[in-house]
Amino acid sequence: MRYTLKAPKTLDAKIDLPASKSISNRALIIHAISKGVVLPDNLSDCDDTNVMVNALLHTPGTIDVQAAGTAMRFLTAYLSNIAGEHIITGTQRMKERPIGVLVDALKYLGADIEYIEKVGFPPLKIKGKTLTGGALEIDGNISSQYISALLMIAPCLQNGLELKMHGEIASRPYIDLTLWMMKEFGAEADWRSVDTIIVKPTPYTGKEYLIENDWSSASYWYEMVALSEDLDSRIELTGLTESSKQGDAVVRHIFSLLGVKTTFVKNECSGEVSVVLKRQATRVPRLEYDFNNSPDLAQTVVVTCCMLGIPFHFTGLHTLKIKETDRITALINELRKLGFVVETKNESELIWYGERCESTNDAIDTYNDHRMALAFAPVAMMTHRITINNPRVVSKSYPHYWNDLNMAGFDIQEEEE
Repeated sequence: MRYTLKAPKTLDAKIDLPASKSISNRALIIHAISKGVVLPDNLSDCDDTNVMVNALLHTPGTIDVQAAGTAMRFLTAYLSNIAGEHIITGTQRMKERPIGVLVDALKYLGADIEYIEKVGFPPLKIKGKTLTGGALEIDGNISSQYISALLMIAPCLQNGLELKMHGEIASRPYIDLTLWMMKEFGAEADWRSVDTIIVKPTPYTGKEYLIENDWSSASYWYEMVALSEDLDSRIELTGLTESSKQGDAVVRHIFSLLGVKTTFVKNECSGEVSVVLKRQATRVPRLEYDFNNSPDLAQTVVVTCCMLGIPFHFTGLHTLKIKETDRITALINELRKLGFVVETKNESELIWYGERCESTNDAIDTYNDHRMALAFAPVAMMTHRITINNPRVVSKSYPHYWNDLNMAGFDIQEEEE
């Protein structure tokens, strides 16, 4: 199945963004460990969070996380420290995504985990028990989800956790988000130095918790405004805060360079704060940026820069190779369909010198990756029409994306491939 999108000439809409998947999944794990009574409020309704809810509420013998990498990592750590025997598995792509670093770390802390198929990859057989904890050293240049998974169970470890990370630390804002949420639930956890975190064996306390909306999802609306040809285009986004702990809140600073102004507006009657995005005429002629701290924004910014004719050199993209798909290769392939010759370097950089090729106008493939569909749909603002294959993949993080586009004036036609 595919969608063909026709974009409106101008944008003027108020969008209720989905709740943050990152915050929802962390809140669910901490809630489960603290044995909280009331589920966090404003939970994300995306596939990844639904997988977490089902696993934590029902804890079946075999847990299928499907394509949810966050759930695989967080639940592996959680189940290792909870009595019982479980098997955790997922899609074929999930079975190709490495988890050995996390498993090795958990085994060092006392976990009983076996690989069912290929060593270093899911599925896993876990015999849960109370873990000892203690001092642990780990490579910092890995998915921050491994580190967050270890941190969140640390308050329940007999000796707590002293976690030292070697080398450059990837996605540090996501680690900071985890620590901030842990402390919100009563944990004693913080950086002791630039590369070491100490978590004391102080149990969580259950509490009511409201989840902020998702800055990652906001990025696609920034892209639409940036690509709009009408300087009067305007989008209002709800449920975001200026002081957000989400790493992807940096999107407002990145897009200030790409022609989008962000304003926080408070409704005097309701007290609700909205983010208003408006087109600006001024943009940078070239962009260099290190995405080490916000890799999930890379696809959005890469596509935006190509469409605006802004050459770029982006680094810190090494984790894109092990996401839902190899996002570096996927971006290069699909941008070529639109007439852009993008290069890669060291499997961690993307470069565009402005080189063009003949566009094919072929439908955009999404590779079972929600962010490919989310990032390429706004291209219709400039091409006025684009076709997206397997569009329903957006349910992984932003289930009502296409409905929101409809409300913003996009015409979406469904057809079979």
